[in-house]
Amino acid sequence: MLIYGRNPILEALQSGTVERVYVADGVETRFARELEAACESADVGMEWVSRIELDQAVGTTQHQGVVAEMADAKFSHVDDCLELAESKGELPLLVLLDGITDPHNFGAIIRSAEVLGAHGVIVEERRSAPLSATVVKTSAGATQYLPVAQTKNLPRLIDDLKAKGIWVYGAAGEATQTLERLDVKRPLALVIGAEGEGLRRLVREKCDELVKIETRGKVQSLNASVAAAILIHSAISRR
Repeated sequence: MLIYGRNPILEALQSGTVERVYVADGVETRFARELEAACESADVGMEWVSRIELDQAVGTTQHQGVVAEMADAKFSHVDDCLELAESKGELPLLVLLDGITDPHNFGAIIRSAEVLGAHGVIVEERRSAPLSATVVKTSAGATQYLPVAQTKNLPRLIDDLKAKGIWVYGAAGEATQTLERLDVKRPLALVIGAEGEGLRRLVREKCDELVKIETRGKVQSLNASVAAAILIHSAISRR
């Protein structure tokens, strides 16, 4: 799997998942030295190539002069998310995605979940973007630290989580409750639906509570990744 962009690659080098780095001839000396130091620290080989070779490899000229080869990303198991919470001595906070098919939104949600302290992101197999190079790049390396799990049936998974004592709150614009009014000091899963469509009826019915984000502007909806970040931060900050 190939990813590109300076910050995503520097992040990936720190996580130890990069196999080789390719740099375009002519990149500025300051960045080249920073990249060389990062590659040396990670014990990763660095190879100089022409810029057109990078263009052809990733199908874009927007690679900022650097491309990295990584092992293909793989989905974790749902239990890995719960084990991460247990290993930290924290109440689980999971993020369930219902129909997030845009890879940039998917990657951004993974990044926010990892940065803000959630314990895993879980998607449904048939209703999600794949764990692609675009997702990995957009996550800025967060896929290497946070379990991203897959389930065949999200409504059934919600039932399983509730049987384990995890409360499930679904984001819905028409909800009457805000997260600030609900108990977050308990094992918790937040469900984020697709933009426009929102949560599916069956997923919505499985949730213990529906929550909204209070808005003050004329535009009433938020990007899915932004909504996820706000809800995760609200839950974590009140624990």
